[in-house]
Amino acid sequence: MAYYSSERISPAYVETPAAEFATGDMVEVTPAEFNPKRILRTRAAKMQKMVPSGTEAKHSDEWDLTPLEEDSEEVHRKKVSEPRSKKKVVGKKNAEDILSDSGEEPPLLKAKRPLKGSGPKPKKRQAPLTDNAGLFDEQPRKKKRQRAPKPEPVYDIPEVERKETTFRGRLGYACLNTVLRNKKPADEAIFCSRTCRIDTIKKNGIEWVKDLGRRNIEDMLKIIEWNEENNIRFMRMSSEMFPFASHEVYGYSLDYCAPLLAKVGALANKCGHRLTVHPGQFTQLGSPKDSVVKASIRELEYHTQMLKLMGIGPDGVMIIHGGGVYGDKEATLARIRKTIKEDLPKEVSDRLVLENDELCYNAADLLPICSELDVPLVFDYHHDMLNPSPDLPPSEIIRRANLVFARRGIKPKQHLSEPRKGAVTIMERRAHADRCQKLPKDLSDDMDLMIEAKDKEQAVLHLYRIYNLQPVIRASLRPPAEIHPEGTKGRKSNRKTRFKKINVGEVEAPDTDAETLEMGIDIEGARSQSSTVCPKLTL
Repeated sequence: MAYYSSERISPAYVETPAAEFATGDMVEVTPAEFNPKRILRTRAAKMQKMVPSGTEAKHSDEWDLTPLEEDSEEVHRKKVSEPRSKKKVVGKKNAEDILSDSGEEPPLLKAKRPLKGSGPKPKKRQAPLTDNAGLFDEQPRKKKRQRAPKPEPVYDIPEVERKETTFRGRLGYACLNTVLRNKKPADEAIFCSRTCRIDTIKKNGIEWVKDLGRRNIEDMLKIIEWNEENNIRFMRMSSEMFPFASHEVYGYSLDYCAPLLAKVGALANKCGHRLTVHPGQFTQLGSPKDSVVKASIRELEYHTQMLKLMGIGPDGVMIIHGGGVYGDKEATLARIRKTIKEDLPKEVSDRLVLENDELCYNAADLLPICSELDVPLVFDYHHDMLNPSPDLPPSEIIRRANLVFARRGIKPKQHLSEPRKGAVTIMERRAHADRCQKLPKDLSDDMDLMIEAKDKEQAVLHLYRIYNLQPVIRASLRPPAEIHPEGTKGRKSNRKTRFKKINVGEVEAPDTDAETLEMGIDIEGARSQSSTVCPKLTL
């Protein structure tokens, strides 16, 4: 039962005759007499929104409400404070309905959990500001969990065709060991060709580049150990062992790595391994530009210093090609002769060896310089097949080359490679096959043969099995690739076009070597004026 003053209740809200209302009279009203959907409010309650602040409204004399009005107003405030976007749940009564039906106070509603990510973020714990606060920074970080090495897969190694030979020399491979390079995880890979760009030198500094060289030479120790276990005692070291060591601006001496180089050389000498180097094709001793010749000499000096610090004997030679012809082969040969005789330091010329190539200089072109200056010639069988010497068979070339080797006290050395299966044009036949399938007939019995093949040490082990040259550890074998691509990996090919124009007049280049010889096109002179390397005929 609730009592209300008649002055505070509008007749519109109560179903009672207006005559019964007298000024100052009290009327007995039950909750059922009210409209269940309406709430009794005073005029002051209707003006709630006009109150300046909640604090002033609480203490205002106008808010002299009865207990039921206070309860209704409290529910009203809660309802107003809720966001408008919140939808009312169908089938559930609100607080006003419960109050209107029973006249009792509504039960307390459970508080909802705040949404994830809302609310204040927890503060990070900070180390106490004491004298021992520095100990928190010295605590070691948790090491990353290393993955366990995967077990080596079991390879299916096919059988090989057995052959006979009188050769008993050493077989070697160039620069990279595929078994060690492909070790998993990748941070355990072993190789000696870590390099960078000049922009990286500018960013990280020269000491960072020197550390690359140190890591390369450290891995060289592991490669020599692997070679010894697998009876391979001949190898060509990577020219990228010390990146940019011969650069005019960013070059550096190898003295910082002398103890480690000496350690590698001592291991190679102890095991009887022969180590050689082959500077890149940009080493052009016959260039008409002095800057190119000086850069070439610096490159040779860098390789010489590396071999010297390793303590490698005279068998550790440096092999280079003749280079470009620059429009006049005889003039270029004269410059090569002059550079070797007059410009090269003696310790550099003592290790220098020339090699016939497949485009510019065959063995007949280089033998006169080799005989005159006592510079040995490394005979390459693959190059001689593509660019043969007229009226000079391989056996005669090898005989004359070995005379110079003997005078210099250096063990003879030759190169062997094969073109890829299915190669037709000269540019396709230049690319090396994955492995060699036979040794040449004119091979000397006691000399060193460098196998230039894509499978590196696997090509050597393959020949070991064919000719029974050395015992082979089966766990070191890897199967050959099932697919042998004929592509040249960047080298130009004319598979789709039969003829292409060259830079001399309107002459067109044929797509076969036989047609080239029949037409009498001067391959060397085709791009003579602008090329700084050997001019190549686009076939």
